[in-house]
Amino acid sequence: MSAVGLSVPRVSSRLGFSWPLLVAVVAFPLLLRSGLLNDADTYWHVGVGRWMLTHWAVPETDLFSHSYAGAPWVAHEWLAEMLYAGAYMLGGWGAVVVLTAAAFASTLAILCRFLLRHLEPIYGLLAVAAAASLAAPHLLARPHALILPLLVSWCVVLVRACEEGHRPALPWALLMVLWANLHGSFPLGFGLAAVFALEALLAAPSRSQRHQVLRSWGGFLLLAALGMLVTPHGLGGLRHVFYLQGMSITDTISEWRSPNFHYLQPLEFWLMVVAAAAFSRGLRLPPIRLALLLGLLHLALRHARHAEILGLLAPIIVAQSIGAQWCSQPRGVQQAEVLDRFFRRLAAPARPVAILFVLVAFSLLSWVVVRVDLLRPASEMTPDAAIQAALAKNPRGPVLNAFEFGGYLIFRGIPVFVDGRADLYGDRFLSDYLAAIKLNSPERLVQLLEKYCIGWTLLQPGTPAIALLDRLPEWRQIYIDQGSVVHVKEQFLGSTTCYSSGSSK
Repeated sequence: MSAVGLSVPRVSSRLGFSWPLLVAVVAFPLLLRSGLLNDADTYWHVGVGRWMLTHWAVPETDLFSHSYAGAPWVAHEWLAEMLYAGAYMLGGWGAVVVLTAAAFASTLAILCRFLLRHLEPIYGLLAVAAAASLAAPHLLARPHALILPLLVSWCVVLVRACEEGHRPALPWALLMVLWANLHGSFPLGFGLAAVFALEALLAAPSRSQRHQVLRSWGGFLLLAALGMLVTPHGLGGLRHVFYLQGMSITDTISEWRSPNFHYLQPLEFWLMVVAAAAFSRGLRLPPIRLALLLGLLHLALRHARHAEILGLLAPIIVAQSIGAQWCSQPRGVQQAEVLDRFFRRLAAPARPVAILFVLVAFSLLSWVVVRVDLLRPASEMTPDAAIQAALAKNPRGPVLNAFEFGGYLIFRGIPVFVDGRADLYGDRFLSDYLAAIKLNSPERLVQLLEKYCIGWTLLQPGTPAIALLDRLPEWRQIYIDQGSVVHVKEQFLGSTTCYSSGSSK
């Protein structure tokens, strides 16, 4: 145990609160806002989950588009979608926000509790703040938010097992079953387990102990690997994750791009802070931990959405080494006195009465949020008036929609041309779609309208395709506002041969 752990009082405070509990107390109310709903994909996740709850089945083919109707589709986030849909059906958008906020607040609390084992409270709280700021840009009511407590807990279990010289308890491997059904990031969990198994193997001082590590950690890895396959899709679910990672079209989506360092990013700020600390205090890491940290940094620099993984896992990976090195360095008497008086007394675990009090307060706050019912997705992603105007014209054909409106159309039960399920449509289809609406070649748009017998369009203002639709004689603009433009085809030739790619994907 570190020096920090030995000096922490056995009681936390007179009221029984602790830093992890206070972190949750601060985070949960701050997250109860509509910003968690500012993503078009939230609509289709809820819509798909609602279908699954209604039919009590996981779809194996596409049921929500007209362009790929009947095509094979792997609903790899089915459990998270059912949870979100269940929350929505019970308490509207407020309940969806509450579920997401509770998941992230508990994530920060779990992270804080582990860091207090090794770091001075002030450093642990700074690491939690860094993790929160790195996760904030991508913190949305989507399936990835629900696995963050699992991600942090999984890494904590692996690190503690290495620190204490044994493999994790076998029941922890079953966490992979839950993770694999919630979100497609579960191979990351297995990869982390393999890395820490390697660390344990290299740390074994003798051949017999290395054999023992191979047997114990090998059994854990085998059980975790089997857990990844316990999904409605089996091995197909694992293949699907790697297929999605290999798609090139995802680079056109903002969260899959590299961070834009033309503007100050939380990642840039914290990298400078860590670099300053490392150079000024001579911090060192074991080779395996350093390699893992650099791998997480690579992911964060390659895709903006992975900054949250770096922010949440990096402190866990380096806590033991940094704690031992920083605690061994002398501190001023005044600094130690301040830490003892204010920070350290809240480092011990919270008392049950304090935890119960916070849970009751959170429940009451959640009830108020649901009853007030003021939280809604952004209006820019909710073209309700535009859709009503289009349906009033009774268009004789399906819609060609902007990518950003696909989620709401699915939520409304209207078959879409395209939506956020890039894995369903594939690189070629999405590339052709983007080329058409951007008018890279005008004839592509005309061909697409004819090929899919499009009867109306729902696009965003400023989309280049709108200019061509305004000039086509059979198309008429019937609605426009700040967020959407609707065109309807006035003459629809019933003899036209329409195409659905679902049967020939």
